[in-house]
Amino acid sequence: MEPRVHRTEDTGPCHSIAVYDVRAPESDRLLTLAREARQRGWWHTYGEAVPQWFEAYVGLESEATSLRVYEVEFVPGLLQTESYIRAVHRAGSIGAEDEDIERRIAVRLARQQLLTGPEAPHLWAVINEAAIRRAVGGPETMREQLLRLVEASELRNVTLQVLPFSVGAHAAMDGPFHVLGFGSDDPDVVYIEYTTGTLYLEKTPEVERYTLMFDHLRAAALPVEASRTLLAKIAAELGQ
Repeated sequence: MEPRVHRTEDTGPCHSIAVYDVRAPESDRLLTLAREARQRGWWHTYGEAVPQWFEAYVGLESEATSLRVYEVEFVPGLLQTESYIRAVHRAGSIGAEDEDIERRIAVRLARQQLLTGPEAPHLWAVINEAAIRRAVGGPETMREQLLRLVEASELRNVTLQVLPFSVGAHAAMDGPFHVLGFGSDDPDVVYIEYTTGTLYLEKTPEVERYTLMFDHLRAAALPVEASRTLLAKIAAELGQ
């Protein structure tokens, strides 16, 4: 059967189209899962601060039992500080009003409660060294962010590794991605975000490929303790 593509339009400043590219039977399951999550969604109270293209992801994220995340330019959203979030939105949300930016900040901070809730998923994040070297918001904001990562890495349900520059070429040179796991009841979903939309992959070969890519990334990345040490070292340098 040919893949079926589902599109939703968005007129926000950063994203215009969300794309769900999965085979029809799987697509129905994915959309049903997202729809059920939306019905229970706390984010409805934030209105347009959660654009349509992102609703599906927030819903799936809230249902996931595991999150495997690779980020290149940014600290993972669930681990960002308020000041870091504000700096990112001010840089990327060109033309957005301050009020809109503050609502988006509130949404991201609310999403972060997921990690400390009673049914918190396990987050395994591999962060490219570029993301922790880039002084988003200036030295003090970045120092606070790095210390937040050190703190978060101590959580029982968070595994955090840094992929150092010294690795050179690696398995995910094409860019960042997320793999959301739902336990034994539902297959994993791969989420990819790009400038003009988002992509959800469910086909078994595609999910297996990204899972293997993530396995290679975490094998190449610094161990957890060495990653924590590097984060603390860069934070100390920013405080000098």
